[in-house]
Amino acid sequence: MADWVSNFLRPMQISHLIKQKAYEKIEYLLRRHPITFIPILSLFIVLCLVPVALYFLITFIYPQILVGPISFPLLALFASLYYLSIYLFFYAQFIDFYLDLWIVTNDRIVDIEQFGLFSRTTSELDLYRIQDVSVHVTGFFPTIFKYGNIHIKTASSNSDIVFRNVPNPNQVRQGLIQLSEQDLKFHHT
Repeated sequence: MADWVSNFLRPMQISHLIKQKAYEKIEYLLRRHPITFIPILSLFIVLCLVPVALYFLITFIYPQILVGPISFPLLALFASLYYLSIYLFFYAQFIDFYLDLWIVTNDRIVDIEQFGLFSRTTSELDLYRIQDVSVHVTGFFPTIFKYGNIHIKTASSNSDIVFRNVPNPNQVRQGLIQLSEQDLKFHHT
């Protein structure tokens, strides 16, 4: 039991996600830019304040509702259900945000995408197969805070990878192009 607890409390390690080859070195470990989570966090805060505002509104307009033998427990039950629903929504959004991960090594790209609480997709792409790397930075906040999407295209029509809302996308793009060229030289010799 103690091993399970220590494994659970230990920070996520890359070795649990991918099996690294002996010569493989991690070049980039990319997640979404933290600023992209602020709208969800703001929504969570606003939704948490709605019952407080309703409480003061009800206290001002209908104060007798809050002291009734049936109405008070029902209002407490509805408020509890409301807060539990909000926490579950926020937790699911945070898991989706935090567990989306892109690992770039000197040999391949590993795309790990979380969909909801219980669904994860992992795909790999060899660097020498990269045909094109493009960056899309659209909008005021992405331009100011320097984050954007990186689209990696291959000759195959079904193995394109998109890094969504990653920090410093132009630097990552340059690094990917250099790593791809080095890997291509290695595979053609």
